[in-house]
Amino acid sequence: MVPSCTQKKSLHTDSNSHFARNDTYILNEQRRAALAEVDNAKFSWFHVKVCIVTGVGFFTDAYDMFAINIASTMLGYVYGHKFALNSAQSLGVKVATPVGNVLGQLMFGWLADVLGRKRMYGVELVIIIVSTFGQAVSGDGNAVGIVGVMVVWRFLMGIGIGGDYPLSAVISSEFSSVRIRGRLMTSVFAAQGGGQFTAALVAIIIVSAYKTSLLHDPYPDLDHVDYMWRLLIGLGCIPACFALYFRLSVPETPRFTMDVQRNIIRAAQDVENVLSTGKFYHDPDAVIQKALTPRASRRDFIAYFSNWKNGKILLGAAYSWFALDITFYGLGLNSTLVLTAIGYANPSPKSALDAYNSLRNLCVGNLVLSVAGLIPGYWVAFLFIDSWGRKPIQLVGFIMLTVIFVIMGFAYDKLTATASARAAFVFLYCLANFFQNFGPNTTTFIVPGEAFPTRYRSTAHGISAASGKIGAIIAQVGFAQLANIGGMNKFVPRILEIFAFFMLTGVFSTLLLPETKGRTLEDVSNEDQNGFVQGIAGAVTLPNVVVELR
Repeated sequence: MVPSCTQKKSLHTDSNSHFARNDTYILNEQRRAALAEVDNAKFSWFHVKVCIVTGVGFFTDAYDMFAINIASTMLGYVYGHKFALNSAQSLGVKVATPVGNVLGQLMFGWLADVLGRKRMYGVELVIIIVSTFGQAVSGDGNAVGIVGVMVVWRFLMGIGIGGDYPLSAVISSEFSSVRIRGRLMTSVFAAQGGGQFTAALVAIIIVSAYKTSLLHDPYPDLDHVDYMWRLLIGLGCIPACFALYFRLSVPETPRFTMDVQRNIIRAAQDVENVLSTGKFYHDPDAVIQKALTPRASRRDFIAYFSNWKNGKILLGAAYSWFALDITFYGLGLNSTLVLTAIGYANPSPKSALDAYNSLRNLCVGNLVLSVAGLIPGYWVAFLFIDSWGRKPIQLVGFIMLTVIFVIMGFAYDKLTATASARAAFVFLYCLANFFQNFGPNTTTFIVPGEAFPTRYRSTAHGISAASGKIGAIIAQVGFAQLANIGGMNKFVPRILEIFAFFMLTGVFSTLLLPETKGRTLEDVSNEDQNGFVQGIAGAVTLPNVVVELR
């Protein structure tokens, strides 16, 4: 009996449906196998390359951001009234970068999820290089003051630095295997400590190199200090220039290719190439097969984060970073003020020799603070991040910081009364730096780079990081407006007590976060991975593929 037309159509439809289900199954298995390859990969030279390329950016970011600590004092010696910038000028120079950070983190975080990690990586470094060079050659004139020019350049630099946060975090997390992800991301972030240390070290070298010239300057005109701050800031271009080529050559992450570009076949090939050779090779004649997977959209974004189990993670990550940066930048960008308050720096030099000694002591003080607390904290976190986990380290950090700032605030007068007491104050200050880095400063960078689905990972990290920089802005404005209430540095003890309060609130926001140690990025994202690929987009036939089941 010959089948009727209706029967033929039914058979044809059933056949297409069968092949579609089969192709969907193959794509799901191929996606799962490719992710397993990345998650279980052994530590290799490719991981080292990713760590170095992303870490150099953070080194440059920290150098550029914290060099202003010393450079602003030098600017005051040359362009300030009575050897100091006024409070508004000092605030403008220091707060311009965090303001730019907020814009850069939000903008680049979103663009990296829309256009891809590779397409945006390197763009932010170009912005940093150009704006850093612009600061170094800024001039003073009748129409515009040098402080105003510096504020504009530092704002632009802040946009570039802000873009580096979500991009570096997401690239390092998406390329890393589960076993080493925490340590790899921590080593990237630890480059920040190296940048802060190098800024102080370079400053000491520059000040020492110009000692003779400075001592021959006719006081009160300290003209050679103008050379010093320009060199200090301008040298920040060098590591960025070296890193630029390698950033532009970083391949797209397979997770973005699979889940956002929806090209699972290409992503699977990329994984094989990267893990074996460290490079990508794409066949221009290869068939492009798009898969049906959850797509990023405003509606989907709202639906995902309005679910409390997802929204609370973003809230916890964003507020924890906000609370942390109030103290981290409140202290970090005002270490000069703290050193002056306890007698380690002289804000008003009485001679060229006094100016030299003051600048050198200021550089040494920043170097000591960096070595004694900041750098050890990063590397202790590196040792324990994949064994203790992110959440316990963040909780311990916030609790210890609360205790330390309570002691520093309420016992401030006694701790700064004598030389031995000031030594105790410096010890507590360094201990605070240690527990910031062996604590929330490191974990607030790591968790947002792990805890969200690929299509929103960079955006969510950018939101969390921007929340932190809003805290940094509040800290800077608050420090500048409050520090001298009642007299020079008289309100500093109360500021330290305010820091203690925010550290306490960070303990509670940490409780909203999941533990991401030892879990795949897909597991942490709270999305069902069974049947993640829902079908085939388009009518292109899948080529024959071999799927290794594990």
